[in-house]
Amino acid sequence: MDATPELMGISAFGRRVGLAPSALRFYDDCRVLLPAHVDPVTGYRYYAESQRARAALLRGLREAGLALPDVVTVLDGPPERARQVLERHRRAVRESGRTADAAVRAVLDTLPAGPARTEVTLGGPELASAVRQVAPAAGRDPAHPVLGCVLVEFDEDEVRFVATDRYRLSLRVLRPTAVTGPPGRLLVEAAVLVGLGGWAARADEVTLVAGAPGTPLTVHHPGGSREVPVADGTYPAYRDVLGAPEAVPVPTHRVAVDRIALLAALAALAACGEGPAVALELGPDRLRVGGPGPEGGCGEGGTELPAVCGETAPVRVGFDPAVLAGALEAGVGPDVLLEIPAAPRPALVRSADQGSFTTLVMPVALPAARGSTGPLGG
Repeated sequence: MDATPELMGISAFGRRVGLAPSALRFYDDCRVLLPAHVDPVTGYRYYAESQRARAALLRGLREAGLALPDVVTVLDGPPERARQVLERHRRAVRESGRTADAAVRAVLDTLPAGPARTEVTLGGPELASAVRQVAPAAGRDPAHPVLGCVLVEFDEDEVRFVATDRYRLSLRVLRPTAVTGPPGRLLVEAAVLVGLGGWAARADEVTLVAGAPGTPLTVHHPGGSREVPVADGTYPAYRDVLGAPEAVPVPTHRVAVDRIALLAALAALAACGEGPAVALELGPDRLRVGGPGPEGGCGEGGTELPAVCGETAPVRVGFDPAVLAGALEAGVGPDVLLEIPAAPRPALVRSADQGSFTTLVMPVALPAARGSTGPLGG
């Protein structure tokens, strides 16, 4: 019998599903993947298009290291049993990986120490995006030069970019494609990092090479290399702010609103000559943007925006409009979610399109609620 449009020979089917003919014969003999038809005279095996999904799953399970009996259970057993087999194998793979990693690290510790050097490979556009989002939160007060820098932290799993002026804190996390060397941290002036981001955006990948403390950061991409000076100083313990429940309490008010519309409302309020504060009034499925006073600002009491908000009674909270606008401009996507705690503590600005970017913004006092708010962390 010859192959037909409905049936394929073993070689053609093997090419379709990524399995060698010898593997297909083996799985036939094991009764795991039987041919759709076997020529009784020649013994040639033929396979149907409908078998591709099973063959692909079989190949994937074998590549994941599952033993053949476990493969059969996943392919033909009840779903609950298949899940148990896969979870057990997943735990075994993780434990094996940890054991291997510990063994390699133990051997590395016995080798002569070389110069401290770490290479981190990131996507160029991702690096540029992280810089664009985080750098605006850096401080501009000459009395606190370290706050004019962006903290860059790296380890085998993450690269973190952090900036704060003590009233706003921005954090962006990137997943590197490759890391070699020990973890570390360094400070780069925000303006310098912005220039680097624009240069890096033109490359698919860039490699950051960090040497001994105090030595410049070297950045390579296909268009050349740059040396970036690093700054001295002790950066604020931003993890204490992000991780402390008293610093970022559970929000009691949430409102989701069009990000661009909210920016436009802030700009319109600024054009009216309002003071250094803006009031956001949360209500049932609306957000009113107005001035700090009880009258609500210029025009007809400010701008009312449709929003997703479950408040049944109005809730007013004040922000520095420039700080809030900066956090909104650094975001991505059409919508923004503001999570506001009851106490005068940082509000969290989030977007669904960029889960690895976090911005905290301190509220400010409104005339109806006197008393100043302090900087982040104190």
